[in-house]
Amino acid sequence: MQGVVVRDARAESSVIRMIRPACLSLALLVLMSCAAPSYALAQHSAELAQVEAPRDIYYKTGGVPVGPSAPAQDEARYPRYGSFDNRTFVWFVTQQHTYFGGFVLALPIFCVIIELIGLFTRDKSVAARYDCLARDFLRVSLLALSLTAVVGTLMLGMFIWLYPSFMRYMGGTFKAMMPVYALVFVAESVFLIAYYYSWDRMAAPALKWLHVSLGVVVNSLGGVLLLLANAWAAFMMAPAGVDAQGRYLGNVAHLLHSALWNPLNVHRFLADIMSGGAVVIAYASYRFLTSKTDEERAYYDWVGYVFLFVTVCALLPMPFAGYWLMRSVYAFRQSMGVTMMGGLLTWLFVVQALLVGVLFLGINYYLWQSMGRMKGGDRYQPYFQYLVWALMACLFVWLTPHTVVMAPSEIKAMGGAQHPVIGNYGVMSSKNGAINVMICLTALSYIFFRRANRAITVSWEKTGNLVLAVLFVTGIVNIIWLSIYGFYLPASVRVGLSSPQAFTTLTVLVAGLLINRSMMRGAKVHGPIEWGKISVRGMVALFGLAATFTWVMGLMGYIRSSGRLSWHVNELMPDLSPWAYTPSLAFAAKMVTLNMVVFWLTVLLLFWISSRDRRAVPVTGLIPQDSRLIPSGAREAQPS
Repeated sequence: MQGVVVRDARAESSVIRMIRPACLSLALLVLMSCAAPSYALAQHSAELAQVEAPRDIYYKTGGVPVGPSAPAQDEARYPRYGSFDNRTFVWFVTQQHTYFGGFVLALPIFCVIIELIGLFTRDKSVAARYDCLARDFLRVSLLALSLTAVVGTLMLGMFIWLYPSFMRYMGGTFKAMMPVYALVFVAESVFLIAYYYSWDRMAAPALKWLHVSLGVVVNSLGGVLLLLANAWAAFMMAPAGVDAQGRYLGNVAHLLHSALWNPLNVHRFLADIMSGGAVVIAYASYRFLTSKTDEERAYYDWVGYVFLFVTVCALLPMPFAGYWLMRSVYAFRQSMGVTMMGGLLTWLFVVQALLVGVLFLGINYYLWQSMGRMKGGDRYQPYFQYLVWALMACLFVWLTPHTVVMAPSEIKAMGGAQHPVIGNYGVMSSKNGAINVMICLTALSYIFFRRANRAITVSWEKTGNLVLAVLFVTGIVNIIWLSIYGFYLPASVRVGLSSPQAFTTLTVLVAGLLINRSMMRGAKVHGPIEWGKISVRGMVALFGLAATFTWVMGLMGYIRSSGRLSWHVNELMPDLSPWAYTPSLAFAAKMVTLNMVVFWLTVLLLFWISSRDRRAVPVTGLIPQDSRLIPSGAREAQPS
């Protein structure tokens, strides 16, 4: 019996030994089965959080979505009425609003600068002339502000009516800024009205500085409006502050400060100054050509010269601002930069280069014709023909395209998409060199103009002339050498040559003008500047310059907008309208020209309305025919 028990115990222990691994495996399986759902759920949650975590598409930072997502393709609605093309009319109205917005921004800046010049001028008659000029243009600025508000309201209504899904998305994304924009616009209008209507009440010397302060506030508010408007335009080209679905993540700084915001701010500010100055010089040349008295011709001749000087000051840094903008475009999306400068829009840049070349040629031609009103200016005229030939050579270099639009058969015949000749020469280093040399030559032309009716009396005249010659020759040779050196470098390295070229140009420009100014101290004046004695050809050239300024502004705005191709907001919201195609060069040129002509006709109408004001100061007696125009060391008639 005991043996049986022992055998049973042994059998039981053997059974236990046999089933123990199975029990352990079963227990482990049960534990794993119980833990598997929670582990899978945790892993799925981690993967889901990793996939759906909203991150800024540009800054790569996280955030909480507080705005609407970009509309899906089936949500975009584009109502059309008959054969009416929505985009063409929106293009026209938007460009008019841009023109008038720049005009309203530029004129108060001009007014404050001119008023400050009058305050620093000791000659009371000259100060009165500056004060009168500033007030006349401020009157026009008030009329332009009203028209800008009307055109802006029309533009907003058209966007809401014709592009509702686009405006719903943009309004939801920028909803925190739109009330600020409206408040700043109202504040600028109030201060602009106060600035104009307090002109007489603050005419006393003690209150004049307070009056200038009002103008500074107006311009500060106008600058804020420009920054906000540029934030929307830059967002459409290079969005930031939103996630991959287009949802705003709550960071206002990121939404404002996109990749193109800063270069676009500089570029459009200079363009607005150029546009505003161009309209003024066009009006001055028109009034000069239609004036019936010598005093009126003298006054508008002087106005045209002053505002050409201001416009050229905005033109000179424009190539560098444009290069900064395009470099930022390439840094954000290389495909967009290639489309604008090496693909579909290449020939528009060729047209832009031609127009900018016409600007520099026209400026030099105007300076040459301006010497007709100065006694002794004929001694410098023989040098201008060499300057013109050099400018033409630079223009041809700048016009050379890097790529050419060709048919498939032509590409096959050449063995590639790049032309075997011009493809080697139309690179950015040579184009940057060409425009920098043109700037240096224009500065040299201005030095000749400044010396036209004066004889230098400083003892170091020969040394100064030698230093100027060495400065300009060395600077131009260095720019040309850097342009040629760029042919032997890859494109990624060649783009960096723009910095030493720009630094060389800036050195030549600043140092040359300062040296010439020092040499002209105590210069003997051959005779006064006879304002109004400029040739008709010179004033026609001035009018052509004004037209070219505004034409370039409209063309560059079209190029910038077309860089997005078929996107309302680049890579977020496509343009699905049936007319979403890039217009031909001929159609774009017609639209830009139409916008320019309509804008000019409207502005001339504003000038005519402002001239009907009974409080307008007549020009009689404002331009004395002597050398007491703008006091300086040599009692010269140049703006300080």
